[in-house]
Amino acid sequence: MTKHQSCIKMSFDESPVLLYAHPSMSQLAQEIVDKCTLLHTGQTNSSPKRSIERSLSFTTAGPRSVEFRETIQWGKFADGFPNLFIKDVKYMAGKDVIFIGSFHSPEIIFEQLSVLYMFPRYLARSFHFILPYFPTGTMERVDTEGQIATAKTLATLLSAIPLTTKGPAQICVFDIHALQERFYFSESIIPRLESAVPLLLKEVQTLEDKERIAFAFPDDGACKRFHHFFPEQEPITCVKIRDGSKRIVKVKDGNPEGKHVIIIDDLVQTVSAYVTHPVFPNNSWQRFVNSDVKFENFWITDSIPHGREIAKHKPFKLLSLCESIAEMLMGYDLLPYQ
Repeated sequence: MTKHQSCIKMSFDESPVLLYAHPSMSQLAQEIVDKCTLLHTGQTNSSPKRSIERSLSFTTAGPRSVEFRETIQWGKFADGFPNLFIKDVKYMAGKDVIFIGSFHSPEIIFEQLSVLYMFPRYLARSFHFILPYFPTGTMERVDTEGQIATAKTLATLLSAIPLTTKGPAQICVFDIHALQERFYFSESIIPRLESAVPLLLKEVQTLEDKERIAFAFPDDGACKRFHHFFPEQEPITCVKIRDGSKRIVKVKDGNPEGKHVIIIDDLVQTVSAYVTHPVFPNNSWQRFVNSDVKFENFWITDSIPHGREIAKHKPFKLLSLCESIAEMLMGYDLLPYQ
């Protein structure tokens, strides 16, 4: 090493990043840590080449490790309100913190917000919140006076997370319903919008009839959101027509004849064939289990905890967000700090 090279040698903090999770997401959190550990040690053939190269362009040390901390007590008082306690705040101080949460049910949002607000106040150096499913996304605009855009309400609540010493908290959401919802957050928060559709693309390559696959979108909104993932494909776009109280879906563009059609959307409340967020209100997923209309595959993710249980029933198949989140972390969040 020359004298000049020794002068520009940099020192990096290679301490582990601390990962916390709501109990409903603890299994996914552990799988993410296991995946990151394999990628970190090079013990897997599926390592994200681009992410690793980016890490190595900063330092020969490579990305940092992740440490799963199950040290939050999620208790309740007799009146049902949360009784919360973070047992390792002294250990957390000065470290980079990630929290994986789930807002799939209104009754668990308050307890998680209470915890989110406290990580920066207990001196976390940086704070990233992974919220795979942004639940109020379908109510993102007002069409009639009197309506309330609850997506804006939730974004306002999340925007109250305090600043850390490294700056604003980052909030990562997968396949948000409308991209413009990023602007509902205040300037004190950095929203990061990710997608789980690449998981589907990887899965499709394993199908025997992959050469005759055609991707369809149930409406123009879904086409605008996801068509760029399929640049080589001629998309099939549908349109929804109202006939009194009925809603009829018709093909507007494209030709599905002779194709294995995969319908793409961000979340499902009635019918689809790949969705990131398996909401399925009132257990409506059961309609597909014994339906006269057979689906060969119905892919879903575990962005919502009950997705794992649904995937135990045919035709549902789980595409876990574990790999997507792990690769996302390896490409940015786990880079060493100078």
